Amino acid sequence: MSGGGYRNGDIVSERTFVMVKPDGVERRLVGECIRRFEARGLKLVGLKIQVIAQETAQKHYEEHKEKPFFGELVNFITAGPTVQMVWEGTDAVAQVRKMNGATHCLKAEVGTIRGDFGLSLQSNIIHASDAPETAVREIALYFAPGELLDYTLPDEKWLK
Repeated sequence: MSGGGYRNGDIVSERTFVMVKPDGVERRLVGECIRRFEARGLKLVGLKIQVIAQETAQKHYEEHKEKPFFGELVNFITAGPTVQMVWEGTDAVAQVRKMNGATHCLKAEVGTIRGDFGLSLQSNIIHASDAPETAVREIALYFAPGELLDYTLPDEKWLK
């Protein structure tokens, strides 16, 4: 499975892209983010840490290229290490978006990653794909096909 999903009745298993931003790494919240996704029953199939190149960041945020805040987005995301992850599970895109909370942390519910740890619209800890198609594009931007693992966890029979 490369991104997107597959149907098994009404259940959709898919992969989604998640990035802990520089503020999340600097505040030592990577493990907390991973813990929450694992506790939810999602499976980690890809993981990297790197300082993103300017060119990659521009591709990542290309839909905002004409907006006045584009330069700020690129500068922020390239300012320090980030952690890129690919998570797999039932409706993974929607699950992760809900767990992350609203983009603006002041509007994010308590119990979400951004609601619990976000400090501002920009310093909101985490990014996640907003749709299965976006997940496919973002995963391909950061991971080569051979870098994602296919494996089975013992509890998967309970998570379908």
